[in-house]
Amino acid sequence: MVNRTITRFAPSPTGRLHLGHAYSALVASGAARAGENGIFLLRIEDIDTSRCRADFEAGIYDDLAWLGLTWPEPVRRQSEHFERYHDFLHVLEEGDLTYPCFCTRKDIQAEVASADRAPHGLDGALYPGTCKHLSRAEREARIEAGTPYALRIHMDRAVRMTGPLSFTDQRFGEVAVDAIGCGDVVLARKDVPTSYHLAVTLDDALQGVSLVTRGEDLLHATHIHRLLQALLGLPEPHYYHHPLLVDETGARLAKRADSLSLKALRDQGWSALDVITRIEAMAARA
Repeated sequence: MVNRTITRFAPSPTGRLHLGHAYSALVASGAARAGENGIFLLRIEDIDTSRCRADFEAGIYDDLAWLGLTWPEPVRRQSEHFERYHDFLHVLEEGDLTYPCFCTRKDIQAEVASADRAPHGLDGALYPGTCKHLSRAEREARIEAGTPYALRIHMDRAVRMTGPLSFTDQRFGEVAVDAIGCGDVVLARKDVPTSYHLAVTLDDALQGVSLVTRGEDLLHATHIHRLLQALLGLPEPHYYHHPLLVDETGARLAKRADSLSLKALRDQGWSALDVITRIEAMAARA
């Protein structure tokens, strides 16, 4: 039986795609083509419904098709699967692996600023655990009072349950998981029943993704995703965290850099081949 390579490109429709997005999509598509009967999937990560826009989503399809990429239909849109994410979140809740956090961002910033030694991890300052040790009665009272809250993973408890973990990356080799260094990340909010971490982990498993390709800026997130895979009994894909493209000044590309958006370049008369050639040159410097 042939092991089919299934990859995906999963942008959020919160702005125009730029050269960095195109590079990531081309890496995923190329990896799928390199394998026998490989499949390249497109997924729309639109859980943040307040920022996602239909015209940006339409632009994603137009830009990728212009680059010559194809993908099977239908495209998975995360906003259409909130109930499914909640089912898996409930499994973690039943295992006593989550807790409600009533802190606002301002509360957390103040707590971190006032702490003598604010906990830091793989991606900067960590949530200080203010709500982790609230009593059940106090939690229930706040929820009944309508206080907004998020659900955080009880990371130290989760790590004790899974034991040591690792993941395999085509660029970095075998990487030991440091989930504690990620802190008690948010898995859902009252107004959004999932987070990026939970949704992407479940989507990759449900869609049979065997090779996750994405930028090296998300390497720290993979520690969280590998933990969730172990907790939920999900398959473990392989990974390739590719280098990030930078402009001539060395600055990382971002959606706010409209001059480098695929739409802007297309409007200036660039061809798809021009864009791919530019990306290859930038990737050689990365």
